[in-house]
Amino acid sequence: MIKVAELFAGVGGFRLGLEGWQGKSATSGYTTDLKSGYRVVWSNQWEPSTKTQAASNVYEQRFGSIGHANKDIAKVTADEIPDHDMLVGGFPCQDYSVARTLNKSGGLNGKKGVLWWEIHRILKEKSDADKPVKYLFLENVDRLLKSPVKQRGRDFAIILASLSDLGYAVEWRVINAADYGFPQRRRRVFLLGYHKSSALYQTAVSSRKDDIILYDGVLARALPVNDDLINLGNFHIKGDLADISEDTNDQFKSASPFENAGIMIDREVTTLKLSSSFSGMRTVLKDVLLDETDVDSNLYVDEAMLSRWLYLKGAKNEMRVNKTLGFEYKYNEGGMVFPDPLDQPSRTIITGEGGASPSRFKHVVTTKDGRHRRLSPVELERLNMFPDNHTAGASPVKRAFFMGNALVVGIIEKVGQQLLTAISKR
Repeated sequence: MIKVAELFAGVGGFRLGLEGWQGKSATSGYTTDLKSGYRVVWSNQWEPSTKTQAASNVYEQRFGSIGHANKDIAKVTADEIPDHDMLVGGFPCQDYSVARTLNKSGGLNGKKGVLWWEIHRILKEKSDADKPVKYLFLENVDRLLKSPVKQRGRDFAIILASLSDLGYAVEWRVINAADYGFPQRRRRVFLLGYHKSSALYQTAVSSRKDDIILYDGVLARALPVNDDLINLGNFHIKGDLADISEDTNDQFKSASPFENAGIMIDREVTTLKLSSSFSGMRTVLKDVLLDETDVDSNLYVDEAMLSRWLYLKGAKNEMRVNKTLGFEYKYNEGGMVFPDPLDQPSRTIITGEGGASPSRFKHVVTTKDGRHRRLSPVELERLNMFPDNHTAGASPVKRAFFMGNALVVGIIEKVGQQLLTAISKR
């Protein structure tokens, strides 16, 4: 059994993908058994600057309070976290840069409040105690590979280099869930890390790196890709973490050196651009919709406000006035499809999906009788492959916010199952 610690847990997307729900698999719609080899032994969810810890409350309602910490992770010592085999989490996208300590003795300080450095701290302290975390499974927005704007790829390089310095090999992929038949077009980067004490690390070291990316790695086996080599790159991440952070670092300029897939071992990076290979059944927006008799009446769009919805969704080429400084400027914006097509995977859910006010980004569908309506909390849950009413008990606006921050559970399940297979073979 792989013992797991789940950081930045939200309402439990990683846990659902690894453990299933009541023993059932997300990819089956929670109808068939999932042979899970994972057990979450500790979890953490903390929302700063709010008294009501709504996501943590949902997590506890679904999974129980034992082993769950609703506490600022920066105030959690590594000793408080049970020893575990794998650390998982969707960490926030922030400024990952570091600076040298004032005494310039070689020490480095991560920027205060940047949660990546809490992951780093926990991994380091566990390793220093001779109890290293063998596996990592992390998620972030895909722009991580290209940030910040003035040093494209620097942030991702800092993450990879810091993990390498802690003894991890890392493979990554940018995955659009819809490319593998899932109901939402949601692009995220996923990272798998293998500590040097694990057999998977040794296998990676002794294998051809492009073979890992294309065929033999956990990500490639879980989510197959076409075997065309596009933009293959190899390079070494140079310098200590402060050197990487410097504006003068010539490795990170106008274009990121990182493609949408790759592997890093001892700071040596092999990266290439991949495309998905999938021929199975595909789920589209109409497949997740409730029967109209089960739809709450407050989800229907007020026809008197329809013109406002049409304006916000439509293309714009107009003059506007800056409200603060008063100057006039020309504003251009492309149009969006309205209403959302039912025969395709949905657009990406965002945190502002809830509430009745007209919005450019909220989903709107047309009903059989020609009316327009927003998506319900249950439908948003289904787009992320959560069990129906997983977030029940919170307000509809909060439930939508949770799903805007969540991940597609089916991706976690697919990768988690393949990781188990890889571990069992070593």
